[in-house]
Amino acid sequence: MYSREILTPCRTPVENGTPIPGTWNEAFDEVDLLEVRRPFSVPLPRGLRDLRIKEWETFALQDDHIYLRAFLANIKYYHIAQVDLYDKESGERLQFNKVMPFGGRHLPRSLWNSSVNSSSYGFLFRIHSWLDAGTIKMDLDIEANPRRPSFTAHLEYRLNSLKIPPMAVNLPFSDRRCMYAYKTFAAVHGDMVFGGRHIVLDPAKTRGIFRDYKGYFPYRMHSTWCNAETLRFGFSIAENQTKETFKNNENVLWQEGGRMTPLPPVRITMADGIEKDWMIQDVEGMVDLTFTPQEHVRSAFNLFLTRWEYDTPLGFYNGMLVNSEGEQIPVRNLWGLGEKLYLRV
Repeated sequence: MYSREILTPCRTPVENGTPIPGTWNEAFDEVDLLEVRRPFSVPLPRGLRDLRIKEWETFALQDDHIYLRAFLANIKYYHIAQVDLYDKESGERLQFNKVMPFGGRHLPRSLWNSSVNSSSYGFLFRIHSWLDAGTIKMDLDIEANPRRPSFTAHLEYRLNSLKIPPMAVNLPFSDRRCMYAYKTFAAVHGDMVFGGRHIVLDPAKTRGIFRDYKGYFPYRMHSTWCNAETLRFGFSIAENQTKETFKNNENVLWQEGGRMTPLPPVRITMADGIEKDWMIQDVEGMVDLTFTPQEHVRSAFNLFLTRWEYDTPLGFYNGMLVNSEGEQIPVRNLWGLGEKLYLRV
């Protein structure tokens, strides 16, 4: 049975200018990858090193009726905000994608008590991370246009309600370049107004996954994620370009009762293309899932020095997961999200 060492919580994943690889069950006090000494083979000034660090935060949540995903990324040369709301019963959908040129504000280096706003004409995305109080709050406001109705959301991830620990990792691309990720599974309370319709999210029936990333990602970045949440459990699984993935990776299973299981590295294959079945499997027998896309969302652009391709289909997961105690968790027609990102910048 696969296992992974959970390290003692520490202040930062960078010590004396060197990244510390590992897995933790608590957020760091601060994540500042500019503290890494000589991340590249040639010395670069602080400003150029900062341009190589990419960062984003992702919210995903669902109850019996709706699925919502919101994404805010700072690619340094531009910001990207995306919101996708899907009504499971009516099939009604909101899709919002906005690219804002030039850098703007960084995402916070700490989640304990910090906030970030991203706004432009007709749009507001505000995140307040307050781990001291056991909450992460998100506010969204999107004005109507001829192609879509207005959308407003006020959401609160109640991190302490399920008493399930988060996962924080620091993973190497090389001796000096790394990526950090923080993931947590929580009950969600909130209110949304979509085209004049009021939607209330009951924390007893709504679960969500929040993810925070920063990293010296490769110039050509390839990553694939598979995420889903239900009342009893949630999982977040990825395949990326980091090294030594058997020792440490970002794959995790959360279960009611305060259980968090680090999962082994996986291979995600799409033999018939991204719109057909995805196979998610490991060699330890702990992950055996099939993701069947139902609703496909794609954003892409290709400029002179950069290329962005982000596919985020919604669909169903089926198969089985195994926790650290050897218990099998059947997955049956569970709504979830697949993400496939190619970024060149």
